[in-house]
Amino acid sequence: MVRITVNGETAPFSLKAEAKPEDWDAQAGRLRGRTKEASDLNTYIDEVRSKIRKQYRELCDRESVVSAAMVRNAFLGFNTHKDTLICLFDHFNENYKELIGKETTTKTYLKYVKTRNRLYDFLRKKKNKEDIFLKDITLQFLTDFERFLIVDCRNCRNSVMKMMHKFKRIVVMAHNNGWLYINPFAAYKFQYEATDRGYLSEKELTIFMQRPLECPKMEQVRDVFVFCCFTGLSYIDVKALREEHVQRSFDGQLWIMTKRQKTNVHCNIRLLSIPQQILEKYKGKCEDGILLPVPHNGVGNKRLKELGKQCGFSTKITFHLARHTFATTVTLGNGVPIESVSKMLGHTSIETTEIYARIVDTKVSNDMELLSQKLGNLENVYQQMKAS
Repeated sequence: MVRITVNGETAPFSLKAEAKPEDWDAQAGRLRGRTKEASDLNTYIDEVRSKIRKQYRELCDRESVVSAAMVRNAFLGFNTHKDTLICLFDHFNENYKELIGKETTTKTYLKYVKTRNRLYDFLRKKKNKEDIFLKDITLQFLTDFERFLIVDCRNCRNSVMKMMHKFKRIVVMAHNNGWLYINPFAAYKFQYEATDRGYLSEKELTIFMQRPLECPKMEQVRDVFVFCCFTGLSYIDVKALREEHVQRSFDGQLWIMTKRQKTNVHCNIRLLSIPQQILEKYKGKCEDGILLPVPHNGVGNKRLKELGKQCGFSTKITFHLARHTFATTVTLGNGVPIESVSKMLGHTSIETTEIYARIVDTKVSNDMELLSQKLGNLENVYQQMKAS
């Protein structure tokens, strides 16, 4: 048996070697005699002692606190993935990949893989290393990596911030498990650039819907886009929409009852007249219970972009623009409370909904007109006071 002692704490483990009790020198910790068996075992014991001392010195160089268990685990090769960043990231990605189809998607998994690869490129090009100890991840390391993503990889700031969030998850995991004593992200500030997420106004949506089309495929992609404008569904959710997702609810009306694939959050959406007509138009024309003929995302967005040009729009039309249009023009612009909009969009936070939904000038004008009517009596009192 081997027993490692550090500051009074012990960590024993078996050496997987045997000797007769009468041949063993307990005080010296060695086998007596000069036989080949004794010589081989004593040499092995010396090698083990040497390796344990080496592991202890290396741990002292990397860690602020070293325990007997840490030395034992390092010698036995346990938890080696917890020592360095790339090894830990690879270990995380291996486990995360198993969650695809259950708690995450392939798209999200690939974002973690991309972040890991960017870190690896950064270490090779800027640090001349292929990996780094967790203890060497500092605030300066984070800012250097951020600069590398912006300057060398030419990523926009918001894309960089998304990758930094993925990186943060790995670092926080290491910190929470005690593999990293100080969390460098505690002092790091995420700085996003404000973006004007486009949407179609009511006038633009009307022009888009009334545009004469001769190509059936263009008409199909427009119908799917308009359907999303009046339901708020994302591309991936409308593509997965099936007959069982449309149900008659407590109010006797048809509702879409589904889960968002991105967040796995329930979202219930009352079907208005226009999306009902679109569903009726394609009823029985798709296979496997699918409700709408949704094209490949890239193909669909290309056709939508062409339709936008035909309509004379400066805004680039994409499937995701329909979700913004639902939030801004169709719902919030017509007085639907933002809490209801958030629930229909399947958001877990009102703050997320506020990114999509803006208060347009027409809504402000209508609200102020209602206020003016309610304040009519006070205005009369002021006129009378002014006249006197």
